[in-house]
Amino acid sequence: MMATYVFVAGGGWGGFIWREVTCRLRKLGHDVFTPTLTGVGERVHLASPQIDLETHVQDILGVLSYEDLHEVILVGHSYGGLVITAVAERVPERLAHLVYLDALVPQDGQSGWDVTDSALRARIEECVRTQGDGWRLLPSPDAPARITAHPHKPLL
Repeated sequence: MMATYVFVAGGGWGGFIWREVTCRLRKLGHDVFTPTLTGVGERVHLASPQIDLETHVQDILGVLSYEDLHEVILVGHSYGGLVITAVAERVPERLAHLVYLDALVPQDGQSGWDVTDSALRARIEECVRTQGDGWRLLPSPDAPARITAHPHKPLL
């Protein structure tokens, strides 16, 4: 039985990170979609302080709607876990499964901040304040080349 997958990358990554798994799944006959969230990856030119979790939820809802996808296996990595949770709340009738791949898994009413370790929160806040113009988290100097800054507001 063939499946339809939608992959949501973690903070600062674009849909391109799924290239290898996408190729394998497509060779097996599955449909695979790897949208990039607004303001990150190859869409970094759209980055702004106004981007929030709702922006990213709308990115994925748009793919589900415009591609007319149903029975979707929705996969979220890291920050993508917040996005897929909110999408599942909005359109459960379009989804077959949620997969949290080393992801944030919020409970009802929780933000990304609520499910993040306090020491990590403090480090992120300091970096956003001192290096990210008060609204974005820049990648660490040793991060892979194609990772971009990620808006801070969606975590809140």
